[in-house]
This record gives sequence, C-alpha cells and structure tokens, in this order.
Amino acid sequence: MTVIDIYNIQAEKISQMEINEGLFEESVRNDVLHQVVVSQLANKRSGNASSKTRAEVNASGKKLYKQKGTGNARVGNEGAQHRVGGGVAFGPRPREYSVKVSKKIKKAALRMALTDKLHSNHLIVIDDFNLPEIKTSKFVEVMNRFKVSKALIVTDGKNETLEKSSKNIPWVKVIRHEGLNAYDILNHDHLFLVKSTIKKIEEALIS
Repeated sequence: MTVIDIYNIQAEKISQMEINEGLFEESVRNDVLHQVVVSQLANKRSGNASSKTRAEVNASGKKLYKQKGTGNARVGNEGAQHRVGGGVAFGPRPREYSVKVSKKIKKAALRMALTDKLHSNHLIVIDDFNLPEIKTSKFVEVMNRFKVSKALIVTDGKNETLEKSSKNIPWVKVIRHEGLNAYDILNHDHLFLVKSTIKKIEEALIS
C-alpha cells in the first residue's frame, strides 16, 4: 500500500492514509492518454455549422437574362454561388466529430493521469475544503498557502461555498468526483482531492 499525507486548508500536515496501489501505480502510456484526450476534445465539438447550397437559398430559378445578344457574360439564376446572396459551394454541413473510446481505456487513462500527479508530487489530499464564507479572497489565501497556481479541485459532493468562492478564478476548476476525467487532470498543474473522494474514485476505477 502507498502512504500519502493529508493536509488541512491551512496547508498543515495533519495525518496520513494508505491508498490502493492499483489506483496510483498504473504504468503511464502517452499513446493511451493521447487517445483519450483527443476523444474528449472531439466530443466537445458540436458539429452543427451549416451553410445553404444553391438549391436551398430563397432565390428565383429564372435565368436573369438571355444567354446571347446582351454583350454580358453568360449568367445563371440568382442562387448561383458566385452571386451575392447565392448558395455556398462546398460549405460546412452538420457532422458528427465524436471519437469513441472504450470504458476500459478511459479508466486506464484516468489511473495513469492520477499516477502522474502522485509521482510528480503535484497531488494534494486535503481533509476537507470547507471555507468559512463565500469569499474569493479567502479561497485565494488557501491556494497561496499551498503555493499552487493552475489547480483542479475534486470534491465528494456539492460544496456551494467553495464553488462560488472559486468561480471568478480562471486558473482553478472545481468538479465533483463523478466528473473526474483525464483531460482536466493533465490540463492542470496540481490536483486537490478531498479525502472522502478517494474511496469513491477507487470504487469507480478498480473493478
């Protein structure tokens, strides 16, 4: 078993706990992490950009003037692609960008991301993150005590005081343990886990 230190919001070490090695001892593979991160980013894309083709624009289908005898170039109707207000040739159409990755690979990537944070000493387990009041300055004080900048904080449930106090801090993200994912872990320099979330994460990832 691996032993990890537990801190309070004063950045003081208050105890230690044993954690399951299966959760934090996964061999890190960049190809697996890359596959999962690409999938997550692709799945965020809406793919609903759309333009009207020549057949879809609201324009008359009548030829604007006769083919010959006017001295002008040959012309089609108002919906032609080269005319203002005409259709778009080869424009964007609704499409699906999602990339499927198996649950097994997702779980493995999440364990790898957790392992990376532990071995790089960027994982901080905190006893609880209960702030006395909703105040951004109080939250910043806690972050300054730990000397961290870009951080991901994982809670075991709704924590309105923490969520509202950190809302205006662009370099901090607060999520609940159900939403923990490899991309957010890798995208932040430090990872804070509330102590009570570790057991729930173990149950979700080790089976």
